[in-house]
Amino acid sequence: MTNAPKYNVFDVLKERGFIQQVSHEEPLRELLGKEPVTFYIGFDPTADSLHVGHFLQVIVMTHMQRAGHRPIALLGGGTTMVGDPSGKSDMRKMLTVEDIEENAKRFKVQFEKFLDFSEDKVIMDNNANWLLELNYVKFLREIGMHFSVNRMLSAECYKSRLETGLTFLEFNYMLMQSYDFLELYRRYGCKLQLGGDDQWSNILSGADLIRRVEGVDAFAMTFTLLTTSEGKKMGKTESGAVWLDPEKTSPFDFYQYWRNVADADVERCLALLTFLPMEEVRNLGALPGEKINEAKKVLAFEVTKLVHGEEEAQKAKTAAEALFGGGADLSNVPTTEITKDQLNDGINIIEVLTLTSLVPSKGEGRRLISQGGVLINNRKIEDIDHKITMTDFEKDGVLIKKGKKTYHRLVLI
Repeated sequence: MTNAPKYNVFDVLKERGFIQQVSHEEPLRELLGKEPVTFYIGFDPTADSLHVGHFLQVIVMTHMQRAGHRPIALLGGGTTMVGDPSGKSDMRKMLTVEDIEENAKRFKVQFEKFLDFSEDKVIMDNNANWLLELNYVKFLREIGMHFSVNRMLSAECYKSRLETGLTFLEFNYMLMQSYDFLELYRRYGCKLQLGGDDQWSNILSGADLIRRVEGVDAFAMTFTLLTTSEGKKMGKTESGAVWLDPEKTSPFDFYQYWRNVADADVERCLALLTFLPMEEVRNLGALPGEKINEAKKVLAFEVTKLVHGEEEAQKAKTAAEALFGGGADLSNVPTTEITKDQLNDGINIIEVLTLTSLVPSKGEGRRLISQGGVLINNRKIEDIDHKITMTDFEKDGVLIKKGKKTYHRLVLI
């Protein structure tokens, strides 16, 4: 890590709309332009896959790495056992050690798709390696003495929870995350922590801890959360989060999610979630009227290509064109296979909706049908007792449409 950075990544991140808050902006910008910087982002493995909110952070890591800086992807095997209260109205569900370890392994596999791990260009560590063996009294004496309870309670991540109830378990989270930053500075010379803007208080306290304990400069920078133009968090659908794991969100559904973003969000998503040059991003975002759909197709293809590879992106694009453009190839539409024994004399539409995971429950299926939101082979279904039979199977199977934009295919094997 001796070569000077190829360009100042701070300017790139600013132009593309990532940067939200920075401690000591000018000194950090100068540092990022002058020398390679080791930085970190923490990821608590609370689920068995990264989701699109994490993807924004991975994109930032990639920008930083391409400019010549070294990322640390820190898995929160220790912090996950406590749970981050930021942005939560209730305490997080407690996971077992085994679940956390398994989730962390899955995260590592997904990171390897996006970052260059050759020649020590990325460090992966797990804060379980130091947090789980801490001596509590020693930790309080060495680290706790640097934290003011009054100041902690004024932090947004805690303030919003005081009315509903904040456990002492969660109250420790800021100290633990701050200690992570200190530990990474001592182990790897890490001087910068990045994260979503909801992490500002935690990140800032870590930089402050390093200054107090080690007497050196450390920096905090947060980036924008992935929200719509109306301020709502992106990455959620009726059936839950949009995951990076193709087993949890198929490449077709992933593609369709980005294909269907609001017109007002296209340019921002292109800037944040692709590596297209900003001139092209602005030109696509400025397309008038119906032409903005072309920009949405570019967005969907580029993001799907990054997450699932070019081949899967092309398949998703082909399937979407078949559905919406009158094409013939439906082979890449999400598909569920059933046997003739399962079909028997017919299979109830509610059972089909749950079998294909188009709805999370039978009650939701009944509600959807009553609202006219289910079509079979382009025919609206109005009876919750309707059965799909052999006569419904065409050459490509049975095409089920949920709402305006979600498709699924049922085929016989």
